[in-house]
Amino acid sequence: MTRTPSICQLIMLLTFYGSTVMAQAPDPKQPVTRDIGSRRELFVDRFLIDRLENATLKLHEPRLAPAMSEPADNLEYGTVIKDGDLFRLYTRDARGSKFDGDTTEVTRYCESRDGIHWTKPKLGLVEIDGSKDNNVILHEAPYCHNFSPFLDQRPDVPSEERFKALGGTVKSGLVAFISADGIHWKKLRPEPVVTYTKEYAFDSQNVSFWSEAESCYVCYFRHFLDKKLRSVCRTTSADFVTWSEPVQLKPNFPGEHIYTTLTHPYFRAPHIYIATPTRFHPERGESTDILFMTTRGGNPYDRTFREAFIRPGLDPDRWGNRSNYAALNIVPTSPTEMSIYTTPFRRFTLRTDGFASVHVGADVGELMTQPLRFTGKQLVINYSTSAGGSLRVEVLDGSGQPIPDFTLTDSRNLVGDTIEQQVQWKKGSDVSSLAGQPVRLRFVMQEADLFAIQFRE
Repeated sequence: MTRTPSICQLIMLLTFYGSTVMAQAPDPKQPVTRDIGSRRELFVDRFLIDRLENATLKLHEPRLAPAMSEPADNLEYGTVIKDGDLFRLYTRDARGSKFDGDTTEVTRYCESRDGIHWTKPKLGLVEIDGSKDNNVILHEAPYCHNFSPFLDQRPDVPSEERFKALGGTVKSGLVAFISADGIHWKKLRPEPVVTYTKEYAFDSQNVSFWSEAESCYVCYFRHFLDKKLRSVCRTTSADFVTWSEPVQLKPNFPGEHIYTTLTHPYFRAPHIYIATPTRFHPERGESTDILFMTTRGGNPYDRTFREAFIRPGLDPDRWGNRSNYAALNIVPTSPTEMSIYTTPFRRFTLRTDGFASVHVGADVGELMTQPLRFTGKQLVINYSTSAGGSLRVEVLDGSGQPIPDFTLTDSRNLVGDTIEQQVQWKKGSDVSSLAGQPVRLRFVMQEADLFAIQFRE
């Protein structure tokens, strides 16, 4: 492993060293001013929250969608990439392998225009069982065991490196691959870019991406915590070749195995990384379920939500080992819907931004944000109410006093369900006079969920 004393690495080490995995609730006596600019902020953690009264943070349950056309026998260590109007799917086909990284394993490729109806293009690239009439893009041990590609969003990335991937096992280390089209791949260099030491285990899906928020490449890979619990490490790189010394993230609760974290930037708020790891229960017949975690840049994983995100369900076959793996990346499949793909090949859906919300039931409740600074002219929210519910917004100054023309009595009562709703007061929606100064937002709600907020021009 080559060490790089980069700014990104130093920030990562300072952030993670000695940190806790528990959600960090701000001290109300010392409010933190959040500079959010025009970023979209989701209520997947307590980052914006100062106080909740008769309100809770609620994790929402993904809904199983109708069956799709079947592109593969399994989605184990799968990846879904939305590339413009095209969905690209990469899967491992074990083909009777006897061990991780066996020579029988191949990587297959499928396509879709809607994320629902899939095709297996006959690529003619790799001969399998005497024929090239197949959709195999890679047949090289041991990299097909966990080949995990991504679309490189770095602004100046060369066209021939538009796609990148990592693959490999404990013995080989992680080898970097590049591609111009996501189909034809070659090694960036013969040697591994992330190498093995006794604590690390690369046998599951090791994910990487370009981080817009951190201006570097980030890789999350598996290791054994305290030599017994499956867990995750993080390393960074400026060039995808030289990587920093890994840092153990330790998101596990006592006795908990965290497997295949699948950490990736959320497509509508890339400064927030979403993770859908498999939780492994070796003492319960090796059963599995899928969790939900988040992290912001180099910060520790937030474990606000400890319960399962996706349960095994009614099907007895889903209560065994390797039965509940999510594919890398949650992708939009309509303006109001995003999709999560899981083994064997199923699709779950959530409303856009709808991982979690500030939730208020039949009795009126409130959310008070931390002081924040924003840029823009309008406040747009993603929210839902019942027919009898409501939501109103008040803006307060840095000292906590309601600002004239933006008080609760000035706020237009919102009733409905929409992904992007402009907030209005009696004199309109223009909040540009408040931009750049510390303000708080007070949401008064009844039978309502608030999923996300954003200030816009």
